[in-house]
This record gives sequence, C-alpha cells and structure tokens, in this order.
Amino acid sequence: MSATRLVQQGEGRYVVQGELSFDTVTGLLSESHSLFAGESSVELDLSGVTYADSAGLALLVEWLRQARLQGRQLRYQSLPAQLQSLANVSEVTGLLNHSA
Repeated sequence: MSATRLVQQGEGRYVVQGELSFDTVTGLLSESHSLFAGESSVELDLSGVTYADSAGLALLVEWLRQARLQGRQLRYQSLPAQLQSLANVSEVTGLLNHSA
C-alpha cells in the first residue's frame, strides 16, 4: 500500500496522490472533512492517483454527495483512465464529469 494523501495547493485546490483503494479511502474521507471545511469551492486534481478500485470511485461519489449537502462546488480534474473505466461501467461518468 502506498502513502495516499491530499496535498493542498491553495484556495480550495488539492492534488490526490497515491492509491484510491479499499485500504486508503476511509482515511482520505476523514482527512477531507477538516481540509474542505469552510471551502465554498473545491477542485481535486486526480493526476497523482497511481491506482484506483471501486472504493476509489465510491469516494469520489461520496465527496460529490457531501459537497451538494454542504452547498459546496466540487470539480474533478485529470480523472485517470482506470477511474474513468470504472465510472463508465458503473454508469456514473456524467456525475463525475459535471461535478457538484
């Protein structure tokens, strides 16, 4: 398992680095609560994702759900091919491309 983290780039911008897997998403979700608090808009750059499974896709959907509930804008950048394929199979591509 690689170290997975959210790296703040300033003013609501973050880079996700590492794996989005069953082993890492719970920690990322917990970390995101404090990082995103008070942000009216969040942009997540996924270009640093080295591996993703269905738990990673579920995390992206959960972040969108939370953003909508909290009235926050959320946008994904550089969705890796592996996540794009999972989103296509799961029929949530439109959800991820339009973001919250």
